Amino acid sequence: MHTILIADDDSTARYGMRRALEGQYRVLEADGVPAARQAMARENPQLLLLDIEMPGENGLDFLRELKLQPESPAVVMITAYGSEKVAVEAMKSGAYDYLPKPFEVDELRLVVERVFEHLLLAEENSRLKRQLVSEGQFGALIGSSKVMRELFGLADRVAQAEVTVLIQGESGTGKDLLATEIHRRSNRGRGPFVALNCAALPEHLIESELLGYEKGAFTGATAMKRGKFELANGGVLFLDEVGDMSLATQAKLLRVLETRRVERLGGTASLEVDVRIVSATNKDLPAAITRQEFREDLYYRLRVVLLRAPALREHREDLPLLVQQFCRMLGEKHRRPALAVSKDAMERLQQADWKGNVRQLKNVLESAVVLSGNDTLTPSDFPAELLGTGTELGGGSGGGDGFLAINDFREARRQFEIEFIKAKLCDHGGNVTRTAAAIGLHRQSLQEKLRELGIRAERGE
Repeated sequence: MHTILIADDDSTARYGMRRALEGQYRVLEADGVPAARQAMARENPQLLLLDIEMPGENGLDFLRELKLQPESPAVVMITAYGSEKVAVEAMKSGAYDYLPKPFEVDELRLVVERVFEHLLLAEENSRLKRQLVSEGQFGALIGSSKVMRELFGLADRVAQAEVTVLIQGESGTGKDLLATEIHRRSNRGRGPFVALNCAALPEHLIESELLGYEKGAFTGATAMKRGKFELANGGVLFLDEVGDMSLATQAKLLRVLETRRVERLGGTASLEVDVRIVSATNKDLPAAITRQEFREDLYYRLRVVLLRAPALREHREDLPLLVQQFCRMLGEKHRRPALAVSKDAMERLQQADWKGNVRQLKNVLESAVVLSGNDTLTPSDFPAELLGTGTELGGGSGGGDGFLAINDFREARRQFEIEFIKAKLCDHGGNVTRTAAAIGLHRQSLQEKLRELGIRAERGE
């Protein structure tokens, strides 16, 4: 049976609501905010019917307090006649609905019924999200490898908590997508999501973008402009590439995080803001602290929870899944049927370096989807330097100059033979007989060379 807590200083109003609901629900009463706070800690109700006007602490302040907690009940505000403006403020602060006094019993029952239907749908939605996480999906991010499923599980738990998050990872690993999904799954999901790329703006503009400015604050300030903190009020502010901030801007950011107040450039008024910070960086911030390029106190403010977005090379087993997903999405975007990828092309894609991570993979596939005239993508549809073929064979997996960078002649020759034979095996689908004929060796000689170099012929590994 669902539990409802009625918080109202009017005993007659409490009695009337209790009589209307107690046949179907378990109903508790509190005569004010302090009593409601104690009852909630003790009983954990699913719904709170909360009067706005009560002596001492008022209902609206208590609502805001509740919405800062990771697990809070649904709240329906009880308002006096003519208090619609206050009710709208309550809805903005996270109330599910409101009832103006006096109200009919049937109206109360209908609102309560809608609340529990909403809670049931929300629980089902949450269950489906958890299922997707366990299957390897977190919003727009996918990956069934252990490292990605662990990241998704942690991010899903963090989303529900009102904590500051720092996402660390190389460029192209999807840090912005991770931040967006954390916001969507959080209690602030209906609030704004405001992003600022700290690396994309000149240093002198970051401060005005964060804090805003008054008209006439500087040359060119022809009108007042609200900053990102104000725009994100009630929601999430995403600071991308936060490691690129200057020390002066870091100090001002720290002050806002500590005081929860901003002051526009050229202004004198201090404005209170309620913002959750999610930041991201591709830099080693502890090393930057050692070099005195990043404030240590700000670092610990930002990394209450640290999430690490792995590079693509750390979860190569996800690449076929990513390729399939991107081919489907890009086919729809460019009005082409979802293209398949040949086995040898997929194997070479899995061996590529992917210094640009998932973003680079998507861009490479988009180019192939647009330019290929076939229904199946083959190695010829991808850049030769990416797959380590043709003139770039010497680059191999060793990066840079490959075997040419090796000083020892015998080791350089061995590395060349490995790269050469692996590439030719891939060209012929791992078939030893066809590969031997193509490179001018007897089949038995090639088999001996494969054993000597430790290459598995069936896949050219």
